[in-house]
Amino acid sequence: MTKRGAALEVAVLGLLHDAPMHGYELRKQVNVLLGWTRVLSYGTLYPCLKALGKSGYIVADEPSDVAGRGRRGRIVYRLTAEGKEFFAQALEESGPATWDDETFGVRFAFFSRTDSPTRVRILEGRRSRLEERLENVRTAAQRGRERVDSYTLELQKHGLESVEREVKWLTELIDRERSGGYDTTENDKTK
Repeated sequence: MTKRGAALEVAVLGLLHDAPMHGYELRKQVNVLLGWTRVLSYGTLYPCLKALGKSGYIVADEPSDVAGRGRRGRIVYRLTAEGKEFFAQALEESGPATWDDETFGVRFAFFSRTDSPTRVRILEGRRSRLEERLENVRTAAQRGRERVDSYTLELQKHGLESVEREVKWLTELIDRERSGGYDTTENDKTK
């Protein structure tokens, strides 16, 4: 499975962990979770739902005739006990795959359900990966500086500043996590 596919599975399982949803609502919620830079198509979502169903992690509740009008209602997907267990196991993972661009945001969205040592490992791994990337980009930019135009230089500068901001943010999160973390009980009351 691709990293993006695994991240989508975690996102779908996490959202269905909160409440059953039909495909349209699930797609909207996954798009919110993934952020404005990525849009999930139905052509990606429904094969994921089918695979999760085949694995026994979700079930699709078939709709009945809507108010006797000959129209079918929407299929509602819900998590099974096996799906809840699989989701919990997925949240315990903290290896290199959880630090990647494709998976980090989804994992971060479910941090309140992850224990503190796992959160710290993921944050430190992500920061380490970005610091390596930052060093590689700086080195490459210095070597090729005279061969690029001013717009390309601005784009490189923007990229470097974005990664530097994320490294700073991650460092602040790690420090906060080590000193007790966030109080998630307020947000959990709404669920």
